[in-house]
Amino acid sequence: MSRSGLLLLLALGVPPAATVAPALESQAPEAVQASATFEATLAEGSASPLKPVERLGKLLFFDRELSEPRGQACAVCHGPEAGWTGPELFINLTGSVYEGAVRGRFGNRKPPSSAYATQAPILHLDVPQRARFVGGNFWDGRATGEKLGNPAADQAQGPFLNPVEQNNPSAAAVVAKVCRGRYGDLFRAVYGTGICGDVPHAYDSIALAIAAYEGSREVNAFSSKYDAWLAGRAALTRKERWGLELFEGKARCSNCHTSRPGPGGEPPLFTDYTFDNLGVPRNLLNPWYWQIQFNPEGPFYVDLGLGGFLFTRDDWSPYARANLGKVKVPTLRNVDKRPYPSFVKAYGHNGYFKSLESIVHFYNTRDVLPVCLADVSGVPGVDCWPVPEVGQNLNTREVGNLRLSPQEEHALVAFLGTLSDGYARHEAE
Repeated sequence: MSRSGLLLLLALGVPPAATVAPALESQAPEAVQASATFEATLAEGSASPLKPVERLGKLLFFDRELSEPRGQACAVCHGPEAGWTGPELFINLTGSVYEGAVRGRFGNRKPPSSAYATQAPILHLDVPQRARFVGGNFWDGRATGEKLGNPAADQAQGPFLNPVEQNNPSAAAVVAKVCRGRYGDLFRAVYGTGICGDVPHAYDSIALAIAAYEGSREVNAFSSKYDAWLAGRAALTRKERWGLELFEGKARCSNCHTSRPGPGGEPPLFTDYTFDNLGVPRNLLNPWYWQIQFNPEGPFYVDLGLGGFLFTRDDWSPYARANLGKVKVPTLRNVDKRPYPSFVKAYGHNGYFKSLESIVHFYNTRDVLPVCLADVSGVPGVDCWPVPEVGQNLNTREVGNLRLSPQEEHALVAFLGTLSDGYARHEAE
């Protein structure tokens, strides 16, 4: 059975026979690409344009030896060719959550972009009266940044020990792999000759190195057409300019996805790092619903987002109910970046939407079309919309009934296409 065929069975909740699992050992394109990038980075040595700590972080990011069993690098779920998010077409078309090192184990949410993430502040309660939180990493903000001073670094420690991701038994196991690995000397050169003898410090240093790479100009290139336009080096088409006007006006996108340079001329990040419940429906093809070992609620599982995390904190639990269903506002940089034009990306924290056109249409018409119920026939997104996964705390001020025409929706999508990195480099060639 092919990898895609087996993944389809898993997405539909059909458990594969144990004897079939080895078929998934085939070399998927994203894994092959990760290995190639790792080897090229290793060969660069001191000639690398990256700082030593950034180069170390890049090697860690693309290293497929750091999972148990081997094979699962960070880049397998965060492919640069897809804007540092999910790079596998079939998965994006279906459940949109990615498989971990142990075959048949899947996560519960779509991989967010690992680019433009290091700028997020430490998670904090910004407006107590509104229970408004800002910062953190992961869709639910649980990588707060309180431990290492950077949410991206806190986040980098999570997948290594997550049984549905890289599945290592302990921090010590990860440190041992790095210290005995092909770039162990670089690790010691960056953090000191005795680093491998102090497991907690070494494990923190691994995460900080990954965050250093994620904060580098290689990942945060700021090289989109929009950046070139802001610098006076490119012209937006009439449709793109119209889309920008809508983005900052009638469509209200810039309320959360900041689009103008900062007070010191800092390039816009297209996120304010807040949290929102947009009313996204369940993605019924998500295999997490059938991961009973890790999800005892099975098909009755509800993703509570930030609110679910806040319930785990005594200091923040009073604000949990007001944040049920809210997930982090993602950056829109690279939102349309793809390895080839027909490549399908998934949108929303659970990948329910399969195109920019569909999610823009949802923002525009969520509260206009009726709810898809048994007595309402029709096509979701055309005649009706499914119910939100979490009906509480819906954002009804900025999403739901934007009164955009089809032409205005298309203009918005055209503008979003100007946010993909690589345009400036292309123009310079």
